[in-house]
Amino acid sequence: MDINITFDRPEEGPGSGPLTVGWFLTQDKGAVLFDPPERVVFRQTNKAHAKSASRCPAVVQLESRYFMVKCPYDLHIGFQRDEKGKARLVNRLGAASPVRSGKLGDVIKLVDEVEWRYPDRPTIQLVLPYCFIADELCYLTQLSAFLHYRRDPLPGTIFGGRFPLNVWPRPLMWAFEWHEPEKDLILRRGEPLFYCQFEGTDPSRPVQVVEAERTSELVTYMDQIGGVVNYVNQTFGLFRAAEALRPAKLVHPKAR
Repeated sequence: MDINITFDRPEEGPGSGPLTVGWFLTQDKGAVLFDPPERVVFRQTNKAHAKSASRCPAVVQLESRYFMVKCPYDLHIGFQRDEKGKARLVNRLGAASPVRSGKLGDVIKLVDEVEWRYPDRPTIQLVLPYCFIADELCYLTQLSAFLHYRRDPLPGTIFGGRFPLNVWPRPLMWAFEWHEPEKDLILRRGEPLFYCQFEGTDPSRPVQVVEAERTSELVTYMDQIGGVVNYVNQTFGLFRAAEALRPAKLVHPKAR
């Protein structure tokens, strides 16, 4: 008796095909500044040799599972304390800064000192409008752009994070812990800012990221779950309640 074993997934139904993740901007203001997320792929590299790293299946698999978000601003920021010892950010570029000093506070914020993890490591947040959604179980992990080389290393580390974006869509921010506040923080527009990794129930499924419509149902749902971090400590405990409010479908790919 012949026994045929296949590990192929069904062509239709839940769990078939790629895991679809939608992305959108939470506001249209200044949308031209924010590039679409890109899959991390190193093109124009050496593929002539059969043993080149560019052709290694393990390397290709790793790179293909990360999506890159680029920095939308040119920033050169310093950290100081005033004569009363209060922490503050300084725009080192002054009048030459592409971001007006009056708008800098809308872009980058210094977290209240009482909320820092360490008293000698300031925490700052770069405000961004990127948001990701999915219609099936999908965890988003935000992490540093570790595959890209920086000639001038950041003087600290970013705060990563992981949460189920199918029930908890929220705008991402870039949070940074300043380990060496005596060194300036320099960010350049167009350089990788962070990576996103998306995980479903089947790690073998490929992931596709599509631009999604910001529908009225999606906006309402985000309003219902938004801002609760200001009122409770453990927002993950609200996932079940959020799921009860969630519309059946949130991802509506934008027509091209």
